Amino acid sequence: MKPSRQAAVQRSTLETRVRVHVDLDGSGQGRFETGVPFLDHMLDQVARHGVIDLEVEAEGDLHIDAHHTVEDIGISLGMAFAEAVGDKKGICRYGHAYVPLDEALSRVVVDFSGRPGLVYEVDFPRAMIGQFDVDLLREFFQGFVNHAQVTLHIDNLRGRNAHHIAETVFKAFGRALRMALSVDERRAFEVPSTKGTLV
Repeated sequence: MKPSRQAAVQRSTLETRVRVHVDLDGSGQGRFETGVPFLDHMLDQVARHGVIDLEVEAEGDLHIDAHHTVEDIGISLGMAFAEAVGDKKGICRYGHAYVPLDEALSRVVVDFSGRPGLVYEVDFPRAMIGQFDVDLLREFFQGFVNHAQVTLHIDNLRGRNAHHIAETVFKAFGRALRMALSVDERRAFEVPSTKGTLV
């Protein structure tokens, strides 16, 4: 029987309290109560397009701004992914996706390498999407890569509408995760590295 690829993480600081549950072999179900509605919408894209069951609850110092909450959700999500993927035996390791939405097009490439690295080339035409500061998206992804121990390249190739740009990024992120975390049946008991380890 295939081992369960699930994890639950709780992280508390003086600024935030975050709880994340992830099932990498889910059906794309999501439940989000972060206090940051736009981030909830983006996380739902990850769950649906990654076919990952994902629950995220957060309480943070939103009376200041959303920075700590968004960053700590990224950190907690990265911790949960690292725990759920385990020793990485059998995974494809690499994933990539291009996603369009009307005039916008983004590409995301991920490597579950065991080494954190973020290349983020996304320029938004405005600073805010509703009440959401687009600068926080980089903070989310930086927190994720640092704690999931992945290399992540995110490129927006074109777009004029800030909401469309963000949505293509998160949809592509979900689809790249789905590819990378898929099990390669031909190498189901091997770590996909010439070193024999991905830590």
